[in-house]
Amino acid sequence: MSVQRRSRLSLFALFLAGAAGLAGQAADLPDDLFVTAGKAVLVDSKVPIDRVAVGSAEIAEADATSPYEVMLSGKAPGETSLIVWQKGGGKLFFDVTVRASRFLDNNRIETVRRVIAEELPGQKIAATLENNVIFLRGTAKDLTSSRRAAAIAGTMGKVVNLLYVDVPKEDEQILLKVRFASVDRSISSNLGLNIYSLGATNTVGRVTTGQFSPPTVTYTPSTGSAPASATATLSDALNLFFFRPDLNLGSTIKALEDRGLLQVLAEPNVLAEDGKQASFLAGGEYPYPVVQGGVGGSPSAVTIQFREYGVRLNFIPTITPRGTIRLQVAPEVSALDFSNAVTIQGFVVPGLNVRRVQTEVELENGQSFAIGGLIDNRVTKTLEKIPGIGDVPIIGKLFQSRSIMRDNTELVVIVTPELVKPLETGKKLPDLQFPERFLNRDIPKERRESGVLPNQAAPSQPAPASIPVEKLMESMQPETPLKVQSTSSVYGGQESQQPAPAAPASANPPTPGSPPL
Repeated sequence: MSVQRRSRLSLFALFLAGAAGLAGQAADLPDDLFVTAGKAVLVDSKVPIDRVAVGSAEIAEADATSPYEVMLSGKAPGETSLIVWQKGGGKLFFDVTVRASRFLDNNRIETVRRVIAEELPGQKIAATLENNVIFLRGTAKDLTSSRRAAAIAGTMGKVVNLLYVDVPKEDEQILLKVRFASVDRSISSNLGLNIYSLGATNTVGRVTTGQFSPPTVTYTPSTGSAPASATATLSDALNLFFFRPDLNLGSTIKALEDRGLLQVLAEPNVLAEDGKQASFLAGGEYPYPVVQGGVGGSPSAVTIQFREYGVRLNFIPTITPRGTIRLQVAPEVSALDFSNAVTIQGFVVPGLNVRRVQTEVELENGQSFAIGGLIDNRVTKTLEKIPGIGDVPIIGKLFQSRSIMRDNTELVVIVTPELVKPLETGKKLPDLQFPERFLNRDIPKERRESGVLPNQAAPSQPAPASIPVEKLMESMQPETPLKVQSTSSVYGGQESQQPAPAAPASANPPTPGSPPL
């Protein structure tokens, strides 16, 4: 029994000792003390103070102002400890947190608010500072105002733009009217004489200046029973041909005047948004061969590629702050030119007759500019004669030939930009005037309206008054360009499809002309 009692007493003593230790630790737990840098707080003690100590003198400083009071001054943001020793052996422990002074931050954020209110009056834009980050909230009038507010707030450091922006009006639509007017005139005058003899005065031969194709005279001497003979071969009878069988004398005369007239008028009209590129082509594509080199001794293959021609218009309109329209414009009219064609291995590749202008101009709404013009006059005279006899008066004219070519070209390109709006719902749409009844014009109206594609207007959703800045900027990003055509090629007799190259970013069109061979 005595042993068990002693064991129970020992366990009870240990329990009391542990409880006393926990009570001592609880008594020594530090209190939290907060102070702002540049400011001070007072710490009171009910027992006279013996001494004090601060863990980091760079963060805070403690001074005993009386036997029962300590003044703690914050010096720099951070955390440290304060220990106060009391007479009689007691201690006070404090966890000290020195906060940064908000005087400068408050002063700077007030400056930001004042500048925003001055530069962007009437707009509900609020700026707040939290953890050294500026948050912009509210609604800006437009994207420019949002960017200016963010730039003003950015002078203080990191900015989080949470602004909404009023939904802008629809972009302006610009209709560009371009007129090509071209007139080509050509006049030619040719006069010449070729004389040939098949035996006149026992003479076989010809007299020519060589400017116009003379006849070829062939003499065959007599052989045995066959008498001598002379023949004339005409490669070009020119305009007039004479021959006297009794005299064996003939002549070919070139006396011709030609007049040519070519008129070209093209008026492409294209609609585009402000700052967006537009392209127009009315024409076609012509094929031309490209020889591909063989590899490893294999024979080369012929690739058929295509090049566009016709009436082309590329332009980018931009509305300036002055209200004018700045145009990057590149109109072009091209046509196949078989007079300058090239024949390679049986393939006839035509050239291109091109009229092209590329420039940048600025006009007001509805104004017109002649952005290109050409007046080209050319006169070519060629005179050929036989020396000596060709200088004899009157008779010498028979031994002369002349050719006169006159070419006159006039070209003008006029552009007219106009700001336009879509037709209102229910307004009559523009239409072509067909001379004869055509397609669905012959179908009753009731039948047309009951087709598989009835015109039923969908209910429109009201547009929001404002949207976030990010959503507006995302809607302004350029869209992926359309890919609506492909270029066909033939390799070694097998046809394949190659994707057409993407449209250029600028208004510069590809340079047409004779294809490379």
